[in-house]
Amino acid sequence: MSRRTLRKIDPSLDVTPFLRALDDLRKPWTPSEWFERDAPLENDIGSGKGMFLAAASVERPDHNFLGIEVSGRYARFCAAKLARRQASNALVIHGNAKAFLRDVLPGSQVTALHVYFPDPWWKKRHKRRRVMDEPFVRDIQRALLAGGKLHFWTDVEEYFTTTLELIAAATELDGPHQVPILPPEHDLDYRTHFERRMRLHGELVFRAEFVKRLAANDHDFS
Repeated sequence: MSRRTLRKIDPSLDVTPFLRALDDLRKPWTPSEWFERDAPLENDIGSGKGMFLAAASVERPDHNFLGIEVSGRYARFCAAKLARRQASNALVIHGNAKAFLRDVLPGSQVTALHVYFPDPWWKKRHKRRRVMDEPFVRDIQRALLAGGKLHFWTDVEEYFTTTLELIAAATELDGPHQVPILPPEHDLDYRTHFERRMRLHGELVFRAEFVKRLAANDHDFS
């Protein structure tokens, strides 16, 4: 399914406190530069319209949330949603997630990393553009704290299967662990708008969770 047209953002809404550009980040970047407190950090890769960021930042106010969205108009839309909720524990970066994890984010910073419904790049010659490739999953492993979790969901079974095989071959993450499918409690009780669309159409969603193993003398801060 293609992305739908976005609603217009209220021009009087100030989104600047909730939106950053990847090119403006220091290298290496640390969460303390943006968040006023030390708290577990969760990353949302491909934040889209911001449903997950907006909901999770309310559900887990003791965590900080950082979204990354390559589309400028979607990043701004997501930031607007955070601005309307005054989500002081959430921000979105406009930029490439691969570059952020590879070049900007130091290791062992992230409690949970969420990858929901990434672009499957259907054509064979385009599959190299998929976000879940070998360098990226290695960077995910490096970014996670010991005990940190990777959440990967997609509606494309082939993408799901090949990604699970890739993670097993390229990382030491523990998994995949099954993720229970819970009935929604209300119309917006979904991780993303895409999940909502798929489930309302009766389509399958493939879910997996991975955990970074604890090394000797490590502590689980998740």
